[in-house]
Amino acid sequence: MSAPLSAAERAAERYTDGEWHRLHPATPLLRGGIVFVAILGFVLSNLRERIVGFFVGTPDFGGDPIDQIYDHGWEGWALLAIAVVLLLCLGAFYLSWRMHSFRITDDAVEVRSGILFRTQRKARLDRIQGINVVRPVLARIFGAAKLDISVAGHDANVQLAYLGSSLADGLRGDVLRMASGVRASEAVAGSAAGGAVAAGTVADGTVADGTVADGPVTAGPVADGAVAPGAPDGRVGAVSDLVTRRVNEFIAPELDPNAAPPESVVKIPPLRLLGSLVLSGFTIFLLVVIALLVIGASTGRVWLLLIVLPGLLGSASFYINRFTKSLRYSIAGTPDGVRVGFGLLTLSNETLPPGRIHAVEVLQPLLWRPFGWWQIRIDTAGHSKEKGAAGQPNTTMLPVGDAVDVSRVLGLVLPNFATDEHRDLIASGMTSKGRDAFTGSPRRAAWVRPFSWQRNGYRIVDGVILLRRGIVWRSLAMVPLARLQSVEIEQGPIDRLLGLAGARLHTVSGPVRPRLAALDAPQSVTLFDDVASGAIASAQSDRSHRWAELPFEQAAPLAAPPTVPASSTPPTAAPDTSAHREENH
Repeated sequence: MSAPLSAAERAAERYTDGEWHRLHPATPLLRGGIVFVAILGFVLSNLRERIVGFFVGTPDFGGDPIDQIYDHGWEGWALLAIAVVLLLCLGAFYLSWRMHSFRITDDAVEVRSGILFRTQRKARLDRIQGINVVRPVLARIFGAAKLDISVAGHDANVQLAYLGSSLADGLRGDVLRMASGVRASEAVAGSAAGGAVAAGTVADGTVADGTVADGPVTAGPVADGAVAPGAPDGRVGAVSDLVTRRVNEFIAPELDPNAAPPESVVKIPPLRLLGSLVLSGFTIFLLVVIALLVIGASTGRVWLLLIVLPGLLGSASFYINRFTKSLRYSIAGTPDGVRVGFGLLTLSNETLPPGRIHAVEVLQPLLWRPFGWWQIRIDTAGHSKEKGAAGQPNTTMLPVGDAVDVSRVLGLVLPNFATDEHRDLIASGMTSKGRDAFTGSPRRAAWVRPFSWQRNGYRIVDGVILLRRGIVWRSLAMVPLARLQSVEIEQGPIDRLLGLAGARLHTVSGPVRPRLAALDAPQSVTLFDDVASGAIASAQSDRSHRWAELPFEQAAPLAAPPTVPASSTPPTAAPDTSAHREENH
């Protein structure tokens, strides 16, 4: 049974009727119109003498153009020229807005735009990997936001820029609800109550002649809470309410307290964030550069200062931007997936639906070990065009956190695995030095892994493989076998001499590299067979990518009897079963 819809989702349902709708009226201005106006003003202010001289036809025209226009009595013509330019700009903006529309069907989100060169992009709902709502500072003044829909594939994202702020939140929830399979389940169920609710939704959100669905009114102000014409408070009350809403949006917390349970929210304390920046690899690089600079200056090479100093000054902006933008970084669990938000002035929050995370890595740099800090990264099939906090990739789920934060975040990204039952196993993978429940490397592996051979190891539990490696930089990678694409065993000449082999798991591209070296050669063959068979079994039973869809055994009585044998593979995204063993000769 699905969760009840919020007010924003109910208001957004009229935009998921399969018809074409238009964006926020301020879209052309927010997408580049302000930059155009600024450039035009700069050109006019610097070339106004030449422009006036060109139109009046006097090469020796001198003096201030404003004074000359006033002295010659050209005020009317000047005002007319300004009015014509403004009308042309407004006409271009209006035409751009009219030609930019979107529609949301049961299968996809489509966007078409362009005046001279038309483009149309389409994102299938079953391939959506995440939805990011971004609210730039200027857009927040207009009460607008853009919806960035991440889709599996290269450059396959679709943007709805811009929508009303509350409409963007509602559409995100409704699109995720459609992608979850809940509508398909409702259609299969076919109950009378479900049909009545669906009919009421359409009747409440669609006008028969299509004027509202295709007119400027649908662009967002009404859905964003604007006062309709003729309201009792009048225009003064409408303006007052509008200003009040905008102020409340600026001071409101990034994450609505009602959107996620408080116990699932993870935030980064400012002191910990500052400490992680100071103890980062970039700081070590700066210290090395400064040391070389001091040595060079002491030996008379002052020219080094002129070369390196601008870069050192620019590095200060790296720390400032990363610190300020990560102050409001938060991770929380919602009914539709994991939500990651950040930003002070420009707000951004992305929701990753269940079943879209292909690999998870928990890692600890050497300088963070005394403080017990960790970082979590993930691999997903699609990435938002918007960068994460301070330009960090959106694949960073936890920039810095302690063991408790790691446990809570893993419970969000791997809810069926990171439970109390596996807590000790995960902790062992993070901090243990080896010789435990993990299958590790043999003693002869010390010839190629002198420091980490005891820590190297893997474990397959409940459809997830854990890969533990690294003694200086600790790393624990977890790959759900249902998301695995293939597995590879490799053996170089030195490994062959020592009777060792390496394993590599192939997932979608991302920062996580699930691989393990210096395994016992016969054990690597066992690993290959276990992973290959486990991946096939997990893919056949996995339904996390359609997290709200009715199970097959519940939907089957209402559907036509199946005609395929019981042993056939269900229509789910199975991994590449052509996993191969490879030897480098």
